Amino acid sequence: MAKKKAFALRINEDMMKAIEKWATDEFRSTNGQIEWMLMQTLKKAKREPKKKEDE
Repeated sequence: MAKKKAFALRINEDMMKAIEKWATDEFRSTNGQIEWMLMQTLKKAKREPKKKEDE
């Protein structure tokens, strides 16, 4: 599993509520939902992270 790095995220309150609702609907944590959303965007832009050989 890839190492995770913590950082502070400032986000509009209404946007956060919408993400929390979506996460609940998808049975994910809010953090998991944000990670999933970011990965989908990276894939769409063909910029997803390269997999390491040991993974």
